[in-house]
Amino acid sequence: VQLQASGGGLVQAGGSLRLSCVVSGSAGAIDRMGWVRQAAGEQREMVAGISSDGATKYADSVRGRFTISRDNGRLAVYLQMDRLNPEDTAVYYCAAARAYSSTWSYWGQGTLVTVSS
Repeated sequence: VQLQASGGGLVQAGGSLRLSCVVSGSAGAIDRMGWVRQAAGEQREMVAGISSDGATKYADSVRGRFTISRDNGRLAVYLQMDRLNPEDTAVYYCAAARAYSSTWSYWGQGTLVTVSS
């Protein structure tokens, strides 16, 4: 199973970005998908997650500004990020979990999001 993320870049504070992640390989058992970020010198932080039935979870720091969605047909997950602020600067990783797994089973490569003030 491989996860390919894209969509990072440089944006000014208040701007928007949309991250995409497509899963390929033997991905039939994928249930939850999500995004995790890691700022320089910080631990990884779960940003948002979405289950196969569409239930979502968000970190308090992004709720109301970020929207996670998925395309089960393409096995892809997206993160629409609005009203970005410099504290959102981080490497963003997409992740996927098999059914009944309490941890992420697969990780994509990171995509850097930089928000300038």
